[in-house]
Formats: sequence, structure tokens, C-alpha cells
Amino acid sequence: MSVEPSWYLVLSAMLFTIGALGLLVRRNPLVMFMCVELMLNAVNLTFVTFARMLNDIGGQVVVFFVLVVAAAEVVVGLGIIVAILRRRPGATADDIALLKG
Repeated sequence: MSVEPSWYLVLSAMLFTIGALGLLVRRNPLVMFMCVELMLNAVNLTFVTFARMLNDIGGQVVVFFVLVVAAAEVVVGLGIIVAILRRRPGATADDIALLKG
């Protein structure tokens, strides 16, 4: 018994929607950052699904590069977010002025 590719695409769409709604609704920078990561993983699931449907490895190669960029984003973004939250524990996404020198 095999799972239809359409189920993976539906799951990917639901994950992306949850991430987008979380990004729009939440004001905590750390939660917003996790929502962006959830959206990236939803797109990765779509790429892998289409790669499997088409019997092509191109989608999986794109996923590899997306994961590399996401890892670099995590290092830089999480460092900035942690630095801001250490300085002001109750900081929200509106406190971008903290990044000014």
C-alpha cells in the first residue's frame, strides 16, 4: 500500500499555511523565525514529492541547496534574535530599531 503524492502536496500546503499564518499573527521574533523554517520545510516536501513523481533527482538537489541556505540562515538569524532578546527580553518584531548602531 503506497501513499498518493497528492497527500504529500496537501500536507505541504497545510504546513505552509500554518507557517504563513504564524508569521503574520505572532509578534515574537523567535516564533516568527520558526514559522519561516516551517514554510521552508513545506516547500522542501513539495520539491521532493514532485521529484519522486517525475523520477527526477533535480528536486532533491534543490532541497539540498535550500537546506544549506536554511542552515546558514539559522546561524545568522538566530544569533541576531538571541542577541536582541538578551538585551530586551520582551522584544517584539516591531523593535527593529535595536539593530541601529
